[in-house]
Amino acid sequence: MANYTLEEKESFTVLGIGTELKSDYTDYAGINQEKTDFWQAVKQDGRLDKLKAVATNDYIFVVNEAVNNKMMHYAGVMTEASLPEATRLIQFPEGEYLIVKGEAGTSEELSNMLTGIAFGQALPEATDYAYVGGPNASVEMGQRNGMVFGEMWIPVVKK
Repeated sequence: MANYTLEEKESFTVLGIGTELKSDYTDYAGINQEKTDFWQAVKQDGRLDKLKAVATNDYIFVVNEAVNNKMMHYAGVMTEASLPEATRLIQFPEGEYLIVKGEAGTSEELSNMLTGIAFGQALPEATDYAYVGGPNASVEMGQRNGMVFGEMWIPVVKK
């Protein structure tokens, strides 16, 4: 049984730098490799640091969103600012969100773990709620005791 909560959230916007995931949506190894390559690139070339510099808080958003029938993946932050490197302002709707909390050794492990629990366990168990699309995000909130901690936020509607 997955440990999750349902929370009401105000709408919010995340400024993101993204990439299109080209692997088939059932090719988890391919998708994960594309995500790993993307995160290494945005860390090495300084784009992630530029995002962090304009953020209104310390949260790093790992956003997945379908846009024009393309699977998009973003590094993002909450901010009112804009950057020339940014590729999208990602609108998260007001409403209920399924929240899964966790911690892991690295940012990538945290995102993969939270995504797996949220979509593989929590959503199937939350039988009164449905994910109807829109952006979802793994939110890295900080570090403690050498571990990265955060939450997965998935917008849901009552069935």
